[in-house]
Amino acid sequence: MKSIAKQARNRFVQNLLSRSAPDTIQCFRKRWPWVVALCVGLIVVSVLPLHSREHKTRNEDYGLGFSSEIAAPESEVLQAVDEVINDGIIQGSKEYNKDKYIDKASPATSSVLFPEWNGPGKAFYKVRTEVLAPINFKESNDEGTLAVRYIVQSKDPKHTVLRIDAVFVEQFRRIAHPSNGSVETAEYKDIQDHVDALELQKKQAQENEKHRQEVLAKQTLERKHEQDEASALATAQTSAETLEQHVENLRHQVERVVKAPGAQLKSAPFHSATNLKSLDAGAEVVILIVSPYWYGVETEDGQHGWISRGQLEPMP
Repeated sequence: MKSIAKQARNRFVQNLLSRSAPDTIQCFRKRWPWVVALCVGLIVVSVLPLHSREHKTRNEDYGLGFSSEIAAPESEVLQAVDEVINDGIIQGSKEYNKDKYIDKASPATSSVLFPEWNGPGKAFYKVRTEVLAPINFKESNDEGTLAVRYIVQSKDPKHTVLRIDAVFVEQFRRIAHPSNGSVETAEYKDIQDHVDALELQKKQAQENEKHRQEVLAKQTLERKHEQDEASALATAQTSAETLEQHVENLRHQVERVVKAPGAQLKSAPFHSATNLKSLDAGAEVVILIVSPYWYGVETEDGQHGWISRGQLEPMP
């Protein structure tokens, strides 16, 4: 049809160009209704295919769902999905002339609005009943049930694939109205925000644990220093006590007391030697020289001399 209109338009233009100016004007006067009709027809023919293509594109946008890969392990995505399906809110839609989202939604293990999921991954659902004409669902103008399905599948230890689908089914006519993707996109963003929050919490926990380990290491090092100092002090005290004990033992070995009834301090180790001083019983002396029968001693007042070994006894 478009080709025939184009050929007619070309013949008309060529016919006009072959005429003189007055003839052209006269031709327009006689044939202007036909020209107007031709122009309108060309406009309709030109617009109609474009309109059909746009309508087809809009139809294809419905019911496609949403699928994306999240840079997080499956455990974190599952936790984020669990938090989202339990928040009671369906994002990306609203009831007729009501709030910016649909509330009073409930988590579910399955939904009759979707076929049973037998594919890879784990399926989760969030359902709201008695919702009135939710927006972003094709031609939805009645009350019914809105359900969202979440499929979580692990790709590798650090990546997880998440698929989200949403559908609205009228309560009485049981007509299904596919989503244009707004609900799926909004729910995905909510899940991604939860994953980001979990990652932030995990990073903060790691930093806190690192800080705790650093504090523990510092405390352990300080305690070790204290223990080393205490051990060194104890060793020094033990050494001092040992030295003092050793000195005391040496003193005990070299110190003697005069036996009763007393003794004479001789000038030489002989009985015939001159008496230097008389020592009372119990007088203390320090042995300086040892011979088989005599001790060379020093008295308490610092005088030196000799006393027979039989006249001295160990300190008590």
